[in-house]
Amino acid sequence: MITPFELHLADDTITDLRDRLRRTRWPEPATVPGWTQGVPLDYLRDYWADGYNWRAFEARIGALPQFRTTIDGLGLHFVHARSANPDAVPLILTHGWPGSIVEFAEVVGPLTESFHVVCPSLPGYGFSDRPTGPGWTVERIARAWVVLMDRLGYPTFAAAGHDWGTSITTSMAQQDPDRLLGIHLLPPLVAPDPATFDTLTDAERSARNDLSAGESGDGYSHEMSTRPQTIGYALVDSPVALAAWILEKFEAWTDGEPISRDALIDNLMLYWLPATGASAARLYWESFAEVRDRFRVGTTDKITVPTGCSIFPRENPHPSRRWAEKRFKNIRYWNEPPRGGHFAAFEQPALFVSEVQACFRALLS
Repeated sequence: MITPFELHLADDTITDLRDRLRRTRWPEPATVPGWTQGVPLDYLRDYWADGYNWRAFEARIGALPQFRTTIDGLGLHFVHARSANPDAVPLILTHGWPGSIVEFAEVVGPLTESFHVVCPSLPGYGFSDRPTGPGWTVERIARAWVVLMDRLGYPTFAAAGHDWGTSITTSMAQQDPDRLLGIHLLPPLVAPDPATFDTLTDAERSARNDLSAGESGDGYSHEMSTRPQTIGYALVDSPVALAAWILEKFEAWTDGEPISRDALIDNLMLYWLPATGASAARLYWESFAEVRDRFRVGTTDKITVPTGCSIFPRENPHPSRRWAEKRFKNIRYWNEPPRGGHFAAFEQPALFVSEVQACFRALLS
């Protein structure tokens, strides 16, 4: 059964959040300027409590056609926007951490010119249920997505994703290749190929260096993949802890500052309102070690589904095509857009839409 979903913000929910923000026990400022020790004090202090328009958020989220259904014992929340185009292709878009369906809010409408768009909230994220037991791995989520598309009447479909969405999209292609018309990965998860180390291009050398440098900002993943419950207490109880934990990654992983404060807080609200800070972190405990090995160590599995890849300049990892072709054996589209980072749909919605359209034109022609 599929039921419509509407968000209604109760006044006491808003009052409670404002009170928590205003009663925050603030630390002293960092001892150095900028973000090198974490989120600066002044970036968080007042706006969420006193400048943010709560009802405008409710309207923005409410403009998306949302539903819920139960799959494999878990209630799942998703956006489903059908196209008026009789030749539209079903497309499932998958977000990651620290994102949400908010990342896709500005691209759903334009994409419906060519696609029936489905954007699920990951288990334990947004308004999907929080798993009460272990086992909701990338592979299990991928199986649930295939069931969701079947339930919506799409026996075959296209898929795209970034962050966790890259791994889930790839897993769908592994488990149900006959159901997938093509996949679009931002980026594909592959490790540098040792066979190329004697002939590295400048871009490949830079990509290897970026992987090593990125380890200095990996504290979040070590914590969430080993002790998600520990950090979860802070993320569920303190809106400032949640904001600091998440916004630091938006600063580190975006290309410039293309996302407004309102949009960033919209995304935070999809963690705060349903209290999913801990449950979202548990996906790292379930699957991150395996996923990390795919782009740091390597993997022997092969993907044969038609594949497109968009490598945005501020993304990390930043694989080369020849590295990707070791794992993805049917790459038909490869592009490296001029701007954008880890949150491409959120940062550069028009560019993201054009990438998705160009990718599937190449894959489906």
